[in-house]
Amino acid sequence: MKRYPFLPLLLIGALLLPCSLLLAWGRWGHQHIDRAAIFALPEGMRAFFFNHADFITEESVLPDVRKYTINDRAEPDRHYIDLEAYGKDPFKTLPHDWTAAKKKYGEKMLHKNGILPWYVPEMMEKLTRAFRERDKSNILFIAADLGHYLGDATQPLHTTLNYDGQLSDQKGIHAFFESQLPERFGAAYNFHVSPARYLDDPVKEIWNILQESHALVDTVLLAEKRLAAQFPASRKYVTDASGKPVKNSYGQPVHSLEYAKAYHDALQGAIEKLLRRAVQATADYWYTAWVNAGKPRLDSLDAAALTARNKRFLKKEYRRWQKQGKLWGLHAGAEF
Repeated sequence: MKRYPFLPLLLIGALLLPCSLLLAWGRWGHQHIDRAAIFALPEGMRAFFFNHADFITEESVLPDVRKYTINDRAEPDRHYIDLEAYGKDPFKTLPHDWTAAKKKYGEKMLHKNGILPWYVPEMMEKLTRAFRERDKSNILFIAADLGHYLGDATQPLHTTLNYDGQLSDQKGIHAFFESQLPERFGAAYNFHVSPARYLDDPVKEIWNILQESHALVDTVLLAEKRLAAQFPASRKYVTDASGKPVKNSYGQPVHSLEYAKAYHDALQGAIEKLLRRAVQATADYWYTAWVNAGKPRLDSLDAAALTARNKRFLKKEYRRWQKQGKLWGLHAGAEF
C-alpha cells in the first residue's frame, strides 16, 4: 500500500525499540494517537500524511527511544512537568513564556521539574517553519514528535511528582495505567474526533491540556488505591509456578486480567477519553502549523503515482475511522 521513503530510519528505530518506554503512553498509545490524527486533517493534508502513515506511526515512539536507548540528555525533561513543585496553584504562578519562567524560577529548577509546556511551542515553531519551507523530511519528523509530546501532556501521571505512585505506595501504576490497560482493552476504543481545528493560541492550549490532565491525577491514583485494598496480592498479579509475580521484559509487574479489568472499569472510560484528547490535540497542532505557514500545497512533495495508489486505501480507512473510530492495519507494539 504505502511506500517507505525513510525505511533505513525505521529499521534503526525497530532495533532500538526494546528499551523501556516507561514515561509515555506506551508504544500502543502513541502509535494510535499519531495514526488517528491523520484522519482528522483536511483533505489535502490528509492525503500527504496518509502517504507516510507507517513512518509517522513508528516515529511516534522515537522521542522515548532517544531518551532510554541513545541516552540523549536533553530528552527526558521534555516529557513531563511536576506541577506540584510550583505551589498550590501552578497554573496561576507559572509563566507561559520560557524566558519569563527562567527569570522567575531559574533554568535548573525548570529542567528538574520538566519543560513539556515550553517545549511544545518550540516544536510548533519548527513544524510551522518546515511547512513554510516545504521540507518534507522535517515536516514528518517534527509532526510525529510533536504528537508524542502532546500525547504525554494528556497523561495525568506526566503532570505530577507522584508520577509512578512512589509517594503513595503504588509503585508501578504508571506503566499499568498507560500501557497495560490500553493494550488489553484498547481494541474497543473509539478514536474518532472532530475535524482539526485552528488554534488561536497554541501556547495557551498546551496549558489548558495540562490543566485538564492534572485534574485527573487524584482520580487515577485513588481508583487504584481503593481497588488494591479489596484484592489480595495473589489476585492482583499474574504469578509463575513458584508464586512470584510475572514481569514483562522491562521488569514491570503484569497485573491479572481480573485486577486490570476492575481498574479499567473504575476509571469509567478515562483512558479512552484521554487518548482521544491527544488525537484531537495532535491534529489541531498539525493543522494550525500548516495554516500559519500559509497553507502550502503538499501534494507535489510526493510522487503523483504514490498518492494515486493510496487513494483507494485512504478512502476505505477514512470511512472506517469516521463510522467506527477504528484504525485499520495498525499493528502497534506491545509492552505487556
